Order: sequence, then structure tokens, then C-alpha cells
Amino acid sequence: MGCSTKTTCPYCGVGCGVVATPMPNGRVDIKGDEDHPSNFGKLCSKGAALGETLDLEGRLLSPEINGKAASWDDALDLVAQKFKQTIADYGPDSVAFYVSGQMLTEDYYVANKLMKGFFGSANIDTNSRLCMASSVAGHRRAFGSDTVPGIYEDLELADVIVLVGSNLAWCHPVIYQRIVAAKAIRPNMKVVLVDPRRTMTADIADIHLAVAPDSDVALFNGLLSYISQQGAIDADYVARHTNGLPEALEAAQSLSFEKLVERTGLPAAELSAFYALWTGNEKVVTVYSQGVNQSLSGTDKVNAIINCHLATGRIGRPGMGPFSITGQPNAMGGREVGGLANMLASHMALEEPAHRELVQRFWNAPVIADKPGLKAVEMFDAVADGRIKAIWIMATNPVVSMPDAGAIENALKACPFVVVSDIMGKTDTVRHAHVKLPSLGWGEKDGTVTNSERRISHQKKFLPSPGNAKADWWQMAEVAKRMGFGKAFDYDSTAAIFREYTALTAFENNGKRDLDIGAYAEISDQDYSALKPFQWPAPMRKMQTTQDQRFFANGGFFTVDGKANFVAASEPSESAVKAHYPFTLNTGRIRDHWHTMTRTAKSPRLSAHIAEPFVEIHPSDALKKNIRDADLVCIKNGRSEIIVRALITDRVKQGHIFVPMHFTDQIAANARVDKLVAPATDPISGQPALKNTHVDIAKYPAKQFGFVVSAAKPKLSELSYWALAKAENGWCAEFASTDPIVDMAQLAYKMLQLPQQVQTLSYTDNALGLTRIAAFNKAALLGVVYLSRSPVAVSRNWASSQLGDDFSDLVSRWRVVAGRPASGVPDKGTIICSCMGVGINQIRDAVSAGCHTVNAVGNATCAGTNCGSCKAELKVIIDEYQIVAAE
Repeated sequence: MGCSTKTTCPYCGVGCGVVATPMPNGRVDIKGDEDHPSNFGKLCSKGAALGETLDLEGRLLSPEINGKAASWDDALDLVAQKFKQTIADYGPDSVAFYVSGQMLTEDYYVANKLMKGFFGSANIDTNSRLCMASSVAGHRRAFGSDTVPGIYEDLELADVIVLVGSNLAWCHPVIYQRIVAAKAIRPNMKVVLVDPRRTMTADIADIHLAVAPDSDVALFNGLLSYISQQGAIDADYVARHTNGLPEALEAAQSLSFEKLVERTGLPAAELSAFYALWTGNEKVVTVYSQGVNQSLSGTDKVNAIINCHLATGRIGRPGMGPFSITGQPNAMGGREVGGLANMLASHMALEEPAHRELVQRFWNAPVIADKPGLKAVEMFDAVADGRIKAIWIMATNPVVSMPDAGAIENALKACPFVVVSDIMGKTDTVRHAHVKLPSLGWGEKDGTVTNSERRISHQKKFLPSPGNAKADWWQMAEVAKRMGFGKAFDYDSTAAIFREYTALTAFENNGKRDLDIGAYAEISDQDYSALKPFQWPAPMRKMQTTQDQRFFANGGFFTVDGKANFVAASEPSESAVKAHYPFTLNTGRIRDHWHTMTRTAKSPRLSAHIAEPFVEIHPSDALKKNIRDADLVCIKNGRSEIIVRALITDRVKQGHIFVPMHFTDQIAANARVDKLVAPATDPISGQPALKNTHVDIAKYPAKQFGFVVSAAKPKLSELSYWALAKAENGWCAEFASTDPIVDMAQLAYKMLQLPQQVQTLSYTDNALGLTRIAAFNKAALLGVVYLSRSPVAVSRNWASSQLGDDFSDLVSRWRVVAGRPASGVPDKGTIICSCMGVGINQIRDAVSAGCHTVNAVGNATCAGTNCGSCKAELKVIIDEYQIVAAE
């Protein structure tokens, strides 16, 4: 066993500590870090499976120029020459960087410094624009700075937690489990979920407000009006520490209670109960995430929430405040170093001349960007129309994640020079790069990240650098040197970059700016290597206390007069395209996968829970559209169309559908859901509205359906529908065809890529339209293909698990053709608990045997006993069984 390394998880903004231990067999053992104050040893299913995602399959391990292997010198020389010449010919705004919350703070810092201080353009933006830009804009309007006031401990101290547009159970599971634990200790704690969809987070909600999409401004304006009516305004706090309440109140009171009921779609009694609960309890934390931010009115939503906390003085004190939960591991770190096109490093303002002068002087830079750069959607518009002629994309996959993703792809195809730094050799974006640069991945790179509570943690290297892969900061520094900026980018380590960045936060600060971590400006390489998690601010002049880590309890805002600003929040206008496309499409994450799945798709157990793109449809809508459970569905509008599997459920309301955002062209035939989303943005933050798209749905006219299990990666590209996933010892895939498949043997040989001399076993039932064929090499199963005129009825997890078994006898071969285990052999069914590999059939058996609580099911099956991410689903299964039993 190798030495253990304490590092930080690379997934969501919770920022969990991880202990990674390389094993003699080449695997890496992963455990939660019990000493890390973000998670105290807990990990979610994705974090727990990190060790399964570290193989080198599919990795980009050498630079490439136009698809051919190249040396680093040749690749970097070409990047430097192209960017230098483009700037010389067309000016600094003709080039751009599109970066990522997957990057470390040190990488982000170098990118921002190079673009804004040495190219002289602010054309650097980040995929964090897609998730947190409205929070940034709302914070800056209200507080004068992008400051998250509270800390995680507030969630455990609150008497009321309001979750707005946040599916914590699946998107931030460790925070969700902290709330669950706190609620178990203090059952009087109340949780309110504000979400059009009944997500798994509703399991802990005392009230679920199933609001109409984009009615959050109305909801919280109504709350502000109610606060005023009830005499609950903290007049002293408002007078001493704020401006603009009368204007905000006037906007809030413009909507009558009757109109409020109509706009939110909520019963009057539910609205009144929520308002009374919020106003009647001092310790309230309002947590908000992508359902708030990803909207045409995202910034106003944020300010409508903040207004209520400012009006009552419920901010910066234990157990109270507005709390933005970030989506990515280093969205906060990127914001801190100026990764957004409209910000400067160290939370300084690009529009402020004094800040520009200060940063330019600190960097000793030849120029400094003097106007905001192009935000993400604008940036790719400029690529499309030729204003941007060279773009460098780092650690992100915009051809999948950006709105109007098809147009993004076309823009990159037409761009004269595209550079992509990534760890993977094939992604939907990498395929359009003229120059591919191999980057280090998690476990190979070294640097810091900042989580949602402003806690900076060290993400450490514990694996050797594979092939010729290099750190992102090194790549940019080398290009800078080749462009003549060598002295300013002569870094020999991430520690050196960290020292410079922290020194900038303290430079001529003296308490004038929120971000000050000057205490670390002279940290040694050795101390940097041993850096323990800490929260900012951490100025050199004083030691930290817990109270120091909260902001604004006694004012001290970072505006000109030191007072917070109320903002008169307004609602978005209704979309004109709704009548043509009657369904409202919502997009988001699922429990066990991450972004565009370049990492999580490598883990068979993460795909065992959900392996296929799907759409949630209300039963009434499914009936009207003649769609049955597991049918394929075409979702379309005037922009594009996708094909996904139907999941009929009342978790969504009539007229609403939900599709996950993770699936790419590498994993599915046609499931990039953001192709459907318009490139419309919040006018203040520039954040796209990814949660409210108008579409229509129809049953996809598949003539035949199939499922395949294969030891080799199956060949699927000629089929009209397919979705691929890793299985233990191989692969599995769903597929379908709009044309009848006449020659099953030919299909199987091509799909499984079989040699001509191979043993096969087949079964056909023409009456039922079933055909099955399995191929064997001696005792090994090479693959099995199941075909049917309707969605295939086989035990998928059981069939996938057979690839490593012995098939010496004919009986076992017939079982795999049948697609089910022998009588008496347990069939787990669909996996519910990914960590412990527990399926729905095992859980149902435990419930029928008398286990009627989540803990009892856990004791009987081990489900939910590791990360706890599946506990909400366990409760749903238990409740459903008890309802059926009662009938």
C-alpha cells in the first residue's frame, strides 16, 4: 500500500476532503477525510467512486497538431505564433480564452493575468458563467462585492432552511446529509423546497412549493411585502446599513396577493404558510442554486432573496442569511482571480479605474483591459461571426454544455484557430481543435480550490504525470514566454503562483476589499504542500475566528458608502414561442454523473443507477401523446431535436418535462439537450436561461429495440438510437432502429466485432418479435444481443454482470440468452445504492420482510449506509410499498 494523500474532491462546490491511497494492484483507495471541515469524512457516490475514474483509457497523452502527434515545443510555438499574429493583425479582442471551474485557482490566475494584463483584452470567460454568474451579479449589486455571507455551519444552526431551485440530495449530497443529520437532532427544524419539480430533495421538505417556472421573483417580492405588512422589518439594521428599501418595497407591492397566487401557481394557503414560517423564525437560511441562477431574471431572483434578508437583518449571524451554493469545485476560485469577463483578479472591479491601475502596477503589465470582455454566449457568437479568430478552450466541453450547442459546434468548425486543453482525446469539443494540448487530471495536478463557503483547500498530486501531459498553468506560462512575456510568467511551481495571488489580494487593501488572504503571501513551498483548509478572509493583520468568517452582521458592506443596496426586482416577460411549443423543458444533473461524463462514465457502478438519457413526463401528458414507460421520445423545437427514453412520473407537473444535461455524442446517439436551449441570457449577468425552454414531444417511431452486453466496445454508430455505458468487464448499450433489422446474425457480428470463427447460441420467437444471440470464446462470454419489437425485457444489471463468469456448460449459456438468472438466484434489479451495489428488488424484499424505515432497510441490505445519497429514493420505495400494501 502506498502513502495516503489528503486532497480535495473535483466534483461539486461542497469541496469535500478526500484521502487517496495508491494500492499495489494499481488501483487507488478513496475515503472521506474525517478532518476536513466541509464533509467530516462523508463522500457522495461520485466522490466515493473517484478511484474508478483514474485509468488512462481515452486520455490525451501527447500534443497534437491537426490530428497528428507533435512535440510540446512545436505545439506551443504554433499557439504563441497564432495568437501573437492574430492580435497584431486584428487587435487583442480578436482572441479569447474559455476556461472552467474544473481548473485550479493557480491555473485560473495565470489565464486571467495573461489575457487581461498582457494581451490587453478581457475576452476570458468561464463555464461558471453558466452556473453562478447571476449570484455574482446579485451579490455585487447588493453588497458591492461578490461575497457569500454565510458558512455551512449556518445550515445546521438554522430553524428554517429554504432551498430554492436546488436539488441538494442529488447535486450536493454531503450538504444534504448534513441538513438531514441536523434535522434528526432538532426535529423542529423546518425545510422548505421551492422547485417546480418534486426532486429527491423533497424527502426532507416540510413544505414543497411547486412554483411555476421563473416565478421566484414574484414569490420573494411577495415575501418582502408580507414582511412589511407584518411589521417584521428590522428598522434599525435597515437605517444604519442599507439603502433603497422604499423602491424595493414599491416593486414588491405592485403585485396583489391574488396576482401572486396566479403567477406562482401556488394555492393561497401554501403561500401564506410559507410567508408566516419565514417571517416568524429569525434563524432562516435561504439556499439557492441553478434553478435561481439559470434564468432570464436570475440576477433579480438573487436580489429578491437578498432583499428579504436585508429587510430583517438576517444576514451574517449564526443560522441566518442568503446562501449561494456553487455548482463546480472551483467556481469560487475562478471568481476570486477574475475568471469572468467582467471582473478583475482578487475581486477587483474591471469598471473601476483605480482597481485597473492597481492590478496593472502589481503585475507590472504592459497593458490592462479597460472594458468588460465577451461573456460566454457573446464570446461564441463572436467566434461564429468572425470577430474572434483564435480561441483557447481549457477543461470544458462547450459543444455539450452551452445553450444552442449546435451553433457552438458550427462556430468552432469555422474558427480559424482553435486550441483545446483537455485530459481526454475525444470529446465533442476536442474533435474541432487544431491544436490539442494534454492536461493533467485529478490526482496528477496540484493547486487550490475554493468551495461554496469560501474555504480554500489543497488539491494535491498523488499520481505520476501520464505520458506528456502538463499542468494548465505551465501551458499558458510557456505560451506567454514565447510571446515575449517571460519575466512575468517565470513560475516554477503552483506555490509561486499562490504566493503572487495571495499577495495581490492584500495589496493596498487595508480592509477596503472583501477578499484578503495576505496571511499566506509569504508561504513557503513546504508549508504550501502541507496547506490545511482555511476560510477567507485571512488578512495578515489578525488571526481568524469563526465570527470573522461571516460577513455583514454589523454592516461593513463593500459599497462606496458602506451600505447594502436593496434592488427593485422585476419579473421576466413571458416567452412568445410557448404557444408553438407547449411543453416547458427543465434541465439539470442526476445523482451519479457529472457534467459531460468524461470522468464518471468510466465507473460501471455510477452508470448502474442511470445509464441512459431520459425524459420525465407527467402521466397525463404521456397518455395524450401515446407514450408509454420506456418508449423512446423525440423532443424538438425550431432549434434542434433529441431522442431520449421516457420515464413517466408525477415528479413533474403537467406540461413540464425534465432531461439531464450530461449526455454527449460520445455516450449517446442524439441526447445533447442544450441543442434545444435558446442562447438567451440574463441582461445583467449574461447567464443563459437553461431551465425554461419551450419544446414539443412525440413518440419516436422505433420499429425495433435492443440491448447489448459486450466485452469489447460495441459498434453502434449506424443505428438511429443508442446509449452506451461501462459495465464490469465490458460495456452495455441500449439501441433502437426505425427500420426493421432483417439479419440479426449480421447485426450481432458487426456490433460485437466478432471474429468469423466463434461459438454462438441464438433464440427467436417470431410471434413475440424476440431474437437473442450470444457469442462465446471457449468459456468466456464475448457478448449477447437482445432484440424486440418493444423495449427489451431483460434483467440488465444481471446480464451486464455475466461478462466475467464461466460459461463452460450449456445451461448457463441458455440463461444468458434468456436474460435472467436461474430460479432461486437473486436478481438485484435496477441499482438504487451505487456505493453498495444494492438493487431495487433487494430493497423491495427487505420492505416486504418488515423493514419499513430507511435505517431498517440499510441494516438488512447495506443500502444507504455509505454516502447516503440514495436515502431519499429508499424512502420513496418504502412509501410506495406501504401504499400498495394498504390497498
